[in-house]
Amino acid sequence: MLSVKIINKSRHNNPQYATAGSAGMDLRANIDTAIVLQPLERYLVPTGIFIQLPEGYEGQIRPRSGLSIKKGITLINAVGTIDSDYTGEIKLGIINLSQEAVTIEDGERLAQLVVARYEQVTWQNVDELESTQRGDGGFGSTGRK
Repeated sequence: MLSVKIINKSRHNNPQYATAGSAGMDLRANIDTAIVLQPLERYLVPTGIFIQLPEGYEGQIRPRSGLSIKKGITLINAVGTIDSDYTGEIKLGIINLSQEAVTIEDGERLAQLVVARYEQVTWQNVDELESTQRGDGGFGSTGRK
């Protein structure tokens, strides 16, 4: 299991896995007063959580599917990235995609944090790429199955 340094300045427990098979840990709003988001309004919600990931790892901030379906709340950039050298507070850029005002309460679970390993690449300049079955076929080029 990977050990990650955390500072929790929120009023809530550390992010945790809901079940043994969970890939993500819930991130909660850490706010003094409720936030009312109007349709299409955006807000940067603090969590009070600061982490330091080991080099070679990233934190992926993902929307919660239940919140998206039930309230129309999602993340502005769909999946956010926390780089291993970022140690500031994790904040959640959320947007209300519903047609009604939505209230966000302190402690509400707004997103999930998934920690994943990554590799950096070096580019190898070439004159052509190897042939593949798909080739340069774009969106929808593989058809329906």
